[in-house]
Amino acid sequence: MDFRIIKSPSESTKNILRRRMGTGCKTDLDNIGAIGLVQGKLIDMIYASDIADKAVDVTVEDIKGNCPQHMILLAIFGDISSVESAINEIKLKLKEGKII
Repeated sequence: MDFRIIKSPSESTKNILRRRMGTGCKTDLDNIGAIGLVQGKLIDMIYASDIADKAVDVTVEDIKGNCPQHMILLAIFGDISSVESAINEIKLKLKEGKII
């Protein structure tokens, strides 16, 4: 799995994500402090989404894309500390191999 955090994302970055999230996106990207990006296999991304949602006050969205390796990308939206906490919790639970 790959992880990245974008603090204070630019308007261009938010526009790219808006286009890739499509019309079903319910997240207001205008007032977010950070974006956590997590990429991996579908099974891991569903697991990671559940961990992030349960850990802190963040919103998780699937980012549509075209990847020949069938990797999935999730975006975790929230304030900087919440996004960092969500990413850290995902890493911890994956390392521990815990079932949630």
